[in-house]
Amino acid sequence: MDYSKRVKATLTSSEQNFFSKLQTPQKIQDYLDTLPVNFEQNGETYMSPRRVLKTKTAHCLEAAVFAAAVLAYRGQRPLLMDLQTISTDQDHVVALFQINDYWGAISKTNHAVLRYRDPIYRTLRELAASYFHEYFMDDGLKSLRRYSKPFDLSKYAPERWITAEEDLFWLIEPLDSSPHFPLVPKKNERLLRHATKAELDATDYVEWKKKTP
Repeated sequence: MDYSKRVKATLTSSEQNFFSKLQTPQKIQDYLDTLPVNFEQNGETYMSPRRVLKTKTAHCLEAAVFAAAVLAYRGQRPLLMDLQTISTDQDHVVALFQINDYWGAISKTNHAVLRYRDPIYRTLRELAASYFHEYFMDDGLKSLRRYSKPFDLSKYAPERWITAEEDLFWLIEPLDSSPHFPLVPKKNERLLRHATKAELDATDYVEWKKKTP
């Protein structure tokens, strides 16, 4: 049985109906954009796509896994890319897709940057580099350093990551330790220019406000 059939076999009829409506990467992104950000106010979560549908909220990894599940349902490879930063910043995860040999990415974020990427990139390095200049700390230090080889979720049974009721904590270590490639040449790292005040001010915008309990 091919993987898309295995995915469909794990889904309820209502889940299948919903997935079938998300016919393109753009439509997957449009749906994810409607979901409030999961601020994990009750503790850290790594929800499966089934739980994302139920709770109608997601953070970047949960959204990327959800997008990968829909792509798998549609017969495409469910691929993630891990964007690794310096130790004092947070990594970002996107779902990869490819159209006419060009790469794009589906991405969930609360800011005006680190978002969806149209399929215009010939290589994964080009795609990862498109996130570099807007990925910085509060003091303007640019923090993105590495990007992963495509992480293929089809090596796992669909019920383990698509319809699981428990959090996907088990997925974090394999993704984090998977092969990564440097984005910043070592010889040029000291030459990186800090983001300007205008750039810092531009990232103050957030799409979803964190509600106080």
